Amino acid sequence: MTALPSLLAAAVGAFVATNLDDLVILAALFGSRRLTNAQIALGQYLGIAVLVAISGVVAVGLAAVPGRWVGLFGVVPLALGIRALRSGDDGSHAVASSAAGVFAITVANGADNVAVYVPLFRSAGWGTVVCVAAFAVLMAVWLVIGAFVASRAPVVRLLDRWGRWIIPSVFVVIGVVLLVGVVVG
Repeated sequence: MTALPSLLAAAVGAFVATNLDDLVILAALFGSRRLTNAQIALGQYLGIAVLVAISGVVAVGLAAVPGRWVGLFGVVPLALGIRALRSGDDGSHAVASSAAGVFAITVANGADNVAVYVPLFRSAGWGTVVCVAAFAVLMAVWLVIGAFVASRAPVVRLLDRWGRWIIPSVFVVIGVVLLVGVVVG
């Protein structure tokens, strides 16, 4: 097993690298003001828990599905983003009107998480428990940052004015990137 400081550094690096895009999504969800903070947090934590569980299963070699196929989840944000763009609404209720919606978006946007977590968990062995604990703490930090960004006056003005285009467009881009990864990968 890897030394604790090295393992923690690897866990923090893996989390940050795979969840930078989630900050944009979290800021948009907090900024939409259609969801409670509890719904966003619950959906995000459940989504990350599923991604960690999938990664753990794959890491021990129990999954028969090639890792690149996880990108097929890109259909979810792509379809929701297109639907919201067509309706002219900001898309936050179509994309996520409950913790279940936030969960779906988190899992759909998690192909990169699985791709990075699998080798980390495989090399960490029992240290995976340390990684998972670090991820739980870091998710709380991400939620605080997302809420903070969404509460800034310039961000609020931007989302009020352009949110009906920005939020669905972010989901379309995420969906396309995930699906391209399936085709190219």
